[in-house]
Amino acid sequence: MGEEAAIHIMGAGLSGLAAATLLARAGKEVHVHDIRTDSGQRFDGDFQALENWSMDVDFFDQLAEWGFDASEFKATEFDVVDLIHPDDTITQAVTPGVAYRIVERGTSEHTIDQGFKRQALAAGAQIHYKSRVKEEDCTIIACGPKGTSAVAYGEIFHTDHPNHIGFQLNDKLAPGSYSYLIIIDGIGLICTCLWRKQKKSDRFLNETIAWYEAHYPNLNRKPIKRVGGKGDFTINRNYKQDGRYYVGESGGLQDFMWGFGMRMAVWSGVLAANDILGKGDYEADVRKHLMPYVRTSVANRWLMNRVGDRTFKMMCKAWMRNQAKRGDGLIWIGNLFRPRWYKSILYRIVSPFMLQSDPKAMGRGVRRMPFRKALKRDAWVQSEAAAAIGKEWDAARRKGGATSFTDDAETTNDEQSEQAISS
Repeated sequence: MGEEAAIHIMGAGLSGLAAATLLARAGKEVHVHDIRTDSGQRFDGDFQALENWSMDVDFFDQLAEWGFDASEFKATEFDVVDLIHPDDTITQAVTPGVAYRIVERGTSEHTIDQGFKRQALAAGAQIHYKSRVKEEDCTIIACGPKGTSAVAYGEIFHTDHPNHIGFQLNDKLAPGSYSYLIIIDGIGLICTCLWRKQKKSDRFLNETIAWYEAHYPNLNRKPIKRVGGKGDFTINRNYKQDGRYYVGESGGLQDFMWGFGMRMAVWSGVLAANDILGKGDYEADVRKHLMPYVRTSVANRWLMNRVGDRTFKMMCKAWMRNQAKRGDGLIWIGNLFRPRWYKSILYRIVSPFMLQSDPKAMGRGVRRMPFRKALKRDAWVQSEAAAAIGKEWDAARRKGGATSFTDDAETTNDEQSEQAISS
């Protein structure tokens, strides 16, 4: 037999590392390239949630089935989540199962990024950091965002508050989206997500922090650093093009509604590896297993773009009524994420108006959701409490507090291209 060509993967995030692990275990020569110095560097210690309601199967059961060891990274389970209504009412979503698993992203040993990195290396994959490669020279494209459809800003802080998670729907603090509070073992994160482009966007984070401090008075918050990132939401005509597999965020395989993407990132990497190993058809498998959820999320995003706090309040009340009836707080939110025939019809109607063609997508027929313009109601002056939060952060920054996220407007197109990393 002749010597097989090496498989090159562009991006050392979850999707790229998942594919690399399975391919290397099967005896393939695998090279993973990433422009950053380590996996997870993009996230800088950010907490993120692995939701557990959009599908019937538990994500950790899927990981085990695919051959991944979830004990390689730290994951904190929650079965109770504060549901914060736009009128500041706080109720709790409770489930007998697992609502969220919170993982840390970044370069620390206990992060999910490093856990997947260790498994790829153990399998025999070779990872090359600070390595720039061309898309056309790689078999699997596992890069992160190249455009901007939404952004998130957060502050990480020390706290003596017990482990906790809160999820808030509030169109002022998080235009078109949500904010959240996560506390894990003495470290907290308050974050707001913006689905409409804003001026002076730091006021949204300051106001969000001020809100949580007012309603969770025992935070005893001591700022460490501010973090953030952008989301790039696309629909592809082709997920396999000219022998290349587009996985994770490069394939637009994530949740358009609220940005959950880690499950789809890993899953798509698995499907790409299976195709290469002769165990599946990537294009067909993506359309069967993942695209129904992506299309549903596009329909959900279209609806979310057209409502405000009044509808958010109705959603929260419906969620709590369903929980009281069913005894499980995951059923209502799960139904919102599950594919339904009417969501499929809505997707076909609205997607041509929501998405814009990307002429630089190497013939893949990529359509991108643009960053929406601000609304009149987004123009407001931050409160005195929020202004004080901003001054507090300025003082912390002068003492060494870092900001890990650069807004798109402050980088050139070439720099943005170089900053595209794994999803």
